[in-house]
Amino acid sequence: MSTDYQQARRALGARLRELRYSSPDGRLTGTQLAERLGPGWTKVKISKLENGRQTPTSDDLQAWAQGTGQPETYDELLRQLRGFECRIRSWPRQLSSGHRPVQDAATLEEERSRVLTIWESCLIPGLLQIPDYARHVFVRHAELMRSPRDTEEAVRARVERQAGLYRPGRKYRIMMWEGALRSLVCPPSVLAAQLDRLVGAIGLDTVELGIVPFTVSLKVWPGNGFWIYDERLVIVEDWHAELWIDDADSIATYQRVWKTLRESAVYGTDAHNVIDAARRALGSR
Repeated sequence: MSTDYQQARRALGARLRELRYSSPDGRLTGTQLAERLGPGWTKVKISKLENGRQTPTSDDLQAWAQGTGQPETYDELLRQLRGFECRIRSWPRQLSSGHRPVQDAATLEEERSRVLTIWESCLIPGLLQIPDYARHVFVRHAELMRSPRDTEEAVRARVERQAGLYRPGRKYRIMMWEGALRSLVCPPSVLAAQLDRLVGAIGLDTVELGIVPFTVSLKVWPGNGFWIYDERLVIVEDWHAELWIDDADSIATYQRVWKTLRESAVYGTDAHNVIDAARRALGSR
């Protein structure tokens, strides 16, 4: 996916170069264009944008269209930018104002969806997290990403999202690896309370909660967590970014992965037993 992103950014850069070459005033050098565009523009920036080594902002594209004497191309350039930028949402950009805006964006997608199909391998899904567990997750992620801390705002937003679990007409197909039950991303006492919360979710009529135990045979290895919104969007979390995937072939791939993992999952009483075993294991810590 990162390769697709780089290719798309290089394609946009090539289009910017074409506009510089085809200016009605004659072919412009990088230095000439930088001088036209004014403060903040240098020959180096021009080169980085044209060679796909820097992602332009919408303001950059507007200035470029105006500076090359072709303002009518701005809408085309903006569409091209949005076409690849919406697919890879880097954490530095998303977290520039903290975690709350990311939670709000997730809420909007969930409000638009009737069926959420979720796989998590290392963490309890956000829709089932208790506040203390979520608090530790946000703090650690902010430390890793060196982003602004708005921990309490983010925790409140995550808890508010969970109201959807109690709305009729929705379905949450949630599945996780047993590793998510045992990962000590928080103190053992917090994880114990979190596991108790999972047991309570098993009885909700809107939730189908499955656990893939350590002891079962797997037809596919547990990979990154992903969320499928109806059949229109998949969001995958990676270390550098969230991938927002909306092409039909890729969505179908993630659906096959989920169905394959589901063949190894247990539900109901059996899921309760796996959770209970993880809960008892905390007693020795």
